[in-house]
Amino acid sequence: TLFRSRVAVTGGAGQIAYSLLFRIGNGEVFGADQPVILQVLEITPAMQALEGVLMELQDSAQPLVQDIIATDDANVAFKDANWAILVGGKPRGPGMLRKDLIAANGPIFVGQGEAINNNAADDIRIVTVANPCNSNTLVAKSNAPDVPADRWFAMTRLDENRAKAQIANKAGVTSAEVTNVGIWGNHSATQFPWFDAALVGGKPATEVIDDREWFENDFLSTVQQRGKAIIEARGKSSAASAANAALDTIRSIITPTPEGDWFSAAVYSAGNPYGIDENLMYSFPLRSDGNTVSIVEGLELSDYAVSKAKASEAELQEEREAVADLL
Repeated sequence: TLFRSRVAVTGGAGQIAYSLLFRIGNGEVFGADQPVILQVLEITPAMQALEGVLMELQDSAQPLVQDIIATDDANVAFKDANWAILVGGKPRGPGMLRKDLIAANGPIFVGQGEAINNNAADDIRIVTVANPCNSNTLVAKSNAPDVPADRWFAMTRLDENRAKAQIANKAGVTSAEVTNVGIWGNHSATQFPWFDAALVGGKPATEVIDDREWFENDFLSTVQQRGKAIIEARGKSSAASAANAALDTIRSIITPTPEGDWFSAAVYSAGNPYGIDENLMYSFPLRSDGNTVSIVEGLELSDYAVSKAKASEAELQEEREAVADLL
């Protein structure tokens, strides 16, 4: 019998889900022969908009889509789910500080963690996209005691993809030539896109682009501030690129990592080999054997890189403090 994935997606009427759902349905994530059931969650006021998305999914007549369930009940959305992609959350409004966003989203992720814990399949894996994604994941994980810690991922792949694109652009190559870009820390303006180990066509990026000042200034700030730049240019936050990164994350988890390379996502930091606080969702360079994901060990970080990694750790500790009552 064919394995059939039940994929729960929250925030189903939003822009990111709109880019995500059709691409899951066409087989580009789990494979062209893998049937899927889409279980889509929205808040009650957005159910009518979700109904429109549902019609479009039906009208796409995707042969792999066995069923589509639209619901405003988290228990229904996560029932027997093998994957949960947590896209729905309160967006950051004008004048909102990051800590306000954390306070607004925390309670949503308490409920989702509980619903995942009580309803999802035994092999559930979770990728959080909704910001602040590291701390939202920590809240959900804390409220899902039966789900193993290694099943939780917060998305920093968008940062990795942004970093690869900037290096490729500067070096005059395609982003396929750029490997070994790791994101350390938080999906925020403190994240550290680690360029020291990055390769361009197998050669050190810092040799191909012999301009340390560019890496430490333009490159770093462009990657860290890219989300803000897109909002300013487009009037809306990045959606298609975020959906793309979420699907890249899942593919990287379920596909063996190419020899010598790595990918980035925030994982639970317990037992990490880099001296980072053991109770955070923190992004590291990762590898997968197609089933198990592990932090890449033995990487040499310069004092500069360590200071950046630690600054992001400090921000995550502050965020954890802000949601302490929900953990």
